[in-house]
Amino acid sequence: MRAPMRLPMQSYIPIREGGDGMISVKDIANACNVSVATVSKALNDQKDIGESTKARIRETAKEMGYFPNSAARALKTKRSYSLGVLFEEEAGSGLKHEYFSSVLNGFKTQAESQGYDITFLNTSFEKRKMSYYEHCKYRNFDGVAIVCADYHDPQVMELMDSNLPEATIDYIHYNCTAVCSNNVKGMEDLVRYVYSRGHRRIAYIHGQTNSYVTKDRLASFYRVCEELKLDVPEEYVRTAAYLETKGTAVQTRELLELDDPPTCILYPDDTSLIGGRNVIIESGRKIPDDISIAGYDGILMSQLLHPKITTISQNMDEIGREAARRLITAIENPKTTFIERVVIEGTLLPGQSVGDAPET
Repeated sequence: MRAPMRLPMQSYIPIREGGDGMISVKDIANACNVSVATVSKALNDQKDIGESTKARIRETAKEMGYFPNSAARALKTKRSYSLGVLFEEEAGSGLKHEYFSSVLNGFKTQAESQGYDITFLNTSFEKRKMSYYEHCKYRNFDGVAIVCADYHDPQVMELMDSNLPEATIDYIHYNCTAVCSNNVKGMEDLVRYVYSRGHRRIAYIHGQTNSYVTKDRLASFYRVCEELKLDVPEEYVRTAAYLETKGTAVQTRELLELDDPPTCILYPDDTSLIGGRNVIIESGRKIPDDISIAGYDGILMSQLLHPKITTISQNMDEIGREAARRLITAIENPKTTFIERVVIEGTLLPGQSVGDAPET
């Protein structure tokens, strides 16, 4: 007598046509006139159920819209194993910018290694307008990573205030775990290095003042200058947008026109530094012989320019990975998870754009 053929074990995810809900095990149980426990055993290929019953239930499940999938655990855990990602970047460089693409790649790699998929949020889905939070609920996300956004947008505030597990990148909120680069230590390292090269007239063009990144870096800049007993004239500290070159070009030109111009200028990031660098070159000055410059981020481009840019290299991949780890921990262990601020260390890249201060 031949042994009954054993069906290959498969995992199933339910899809209901024409609706926005998922078919339950109870739906299949009703269709097959068996108990919920029997359906569960059939879908999980357990041995204490007859092969013919198992085959009938699995066939019914397939007909009702269950497809083979690696997410069978979702049936047991009531989780979708899907994470939302909010990324709304003002400068327009989007995923083309190395900082964001590296952070997101780290997040994606880590999330996938732990069995989660990621989907970007939007406010238009299937021709329906919905808020970010509504999109998360519609998609049944287990949690959300807010990588870049206008944090004063009511929709973003609604999302952060919700009961969804969330992680933010470089933004502090009472309800979200934040993963940040150590901007305080990074700026301190940068200023002390510039000081070690003999510079005493150091200007700082920083990013938008409503940013936690700016607040940390600016406070650190002033504190270190105070510790080093450096005078910082008011006109040496200016504002220009992150990742944009026009603002830094304007501010650099004005700094160079001062009666007592700085010998070194610090920029918001490596990309915005390009605007200032171009103005300096156009003025006939040489970097670093006549004036020194330094950026922030440590993107590849900064090390391809001549001279190589002095900068703080942020560990972008680790920032993304740690955000994924923390978010998934909050999802899987909600009762023992704290809202925290996690700091990732950066590294000074001396480069060649900061030289010895010119003699005066």
